[in-house]
Amino acid sequence: MSTPPPATTALLSVQALCKRYPGAAAPVLDALDLTLQAGEYVAIMGESGCGKSTLLNLIAGLDQPDSGRICLDGTDVAALNDDERTRLRRVRMGFVFQAFHVLPYLTVLQNVALPLDLLNTQRSGREARARTWLDHCGLAALAGRYPRELSGGELQRIAIARALVHQPRLVLADEPTGNLDARAAGQILRLLREQLRSTGAGAILITHSTTAAATADRILRLTAGRLAALSAAPAAAAIAMGRP
Repeated sequence: MSTPPPATTALLSVQALCKRYPGAAAPVLDALDLTLQAGEYVAIMGESGCGKSTLLNLIAGLDQPDSGRICLDGTDVAALNDDERTRLRRVRMGFVFQAFHVLPYLTVLQNVALPLDLLNTQRSGREARARTWLDHCGLAALAGRYPRELSGGELQRIAIARALVHQPRLVLADEPTGNLDARAAGQILRLLREQLRSTGAGAILITHSTTAAATADRILRLTAGRLAALSAAPAAAAIAMGRP
């Protein structure tokens, strides 16, 4: 008799998550469930104000749910204190935002190395790893420049390199192509997926764009406080066509 394979533990498990804001007629998130496996890339769509960014903030431990559980690698995020949640974000999470959030007074290299600096990585190793990720993202020649000298697409590449330089387990991307034209958006999404595959990190992409969502493994829609599957995403076709 053969032995069944061991059960795999999800990278991220969100169970019966609820969040209501004071004065709101209905909860923004209502018994929401989400499971994400290591290496899986999921897109979440929905109307403005439906709770997509709230969900990301809760997963990141930047806000607290009214009830429910959020477990990252088996760690209950909501059960941690503020210092422990900060440490969890620094070590296990990477963030890519629509507004880039690069620091204007730091060079490209310094911006990418910042997560390693916060983790007290040895200086020589910090710079080497940052340069490696700049190379991965096609930015090696820009290491000494400042953000004011760069295009929007280049700034978003910096954000991707910075999000992945410390090898996080989970990447959270909130409308990362919202400030880019279609060509730059397509390049950024192809780069993001390529680098996620190289690291094996799981990722959640928040987007309004159906073509951006099509680069993910799964597409979910957030409506009435819960997630529902839209379809399997034709990622390979979207990337091959260069769609944003």
